[in-house]
Amino acid sequence: MYQNNFPFKRYQITVDFIKKHIGKNEFILDLGVENPLSKILRDNGFKIDNTGGEDLDIDRTSILQSKASVVTAFQIFEHLLNPFQVLKEIKSEKLVCSVPLNLWFSSAYRNINDERDNHFHEFEDWQFKLLLKKTGWKIIDEKKFTNPVKKIGFRPLLRLFTNRYLIVYAEKIKE
Repeated sequence: MYQNNFPFKRYQITVDFIKKHIGKNEFILDLGVENPLSKILRDNGFKIDNTGGEDLDIDRTSILQSKASVVTAFQIFEHLLNPFQVLKEIKSEKLVCSVPLNLWFSSAYRNINDERDNHFHEFEDWQFKLLLKKTGWKIIDEKKFTNPVKKIGFRPLLRLFTNRYLIVYAEKIKE
């Protein structure tokens, strides 16, 4: 549906991944403000609320008070100084999240005009998997995918076949 419309390839992959693992009867808390992807998920029949834009490094009230059975976080953890604490405090039994992978040919994203819109982490896949394990999550499924950009040059060419994102479905490990 969205796959051939730039920049929606990432959205279509994400929606398909969620459909594979999450029932439409489950309630989702999506970390981050409402965005085009959360609207697409609603249009696909998912019940979803977003956090309110609070700094999750400092204020995790919405996570701690949530009754959602699923938490989603799409390109959120790289913006946090301490994703460990957020992942540890999620009460839901299911997690679907994606992160940008570290690219050897590109430095981490930085927005000099907005201090909240920066990447403190761009993960190697093994780093993110270890972070999930240490915070009590077991990865059930994962997928890596590319994210081509509409630019000309050597790095845009590399983005055609170099995986940029890792999306995972994980379940809380029972203690």
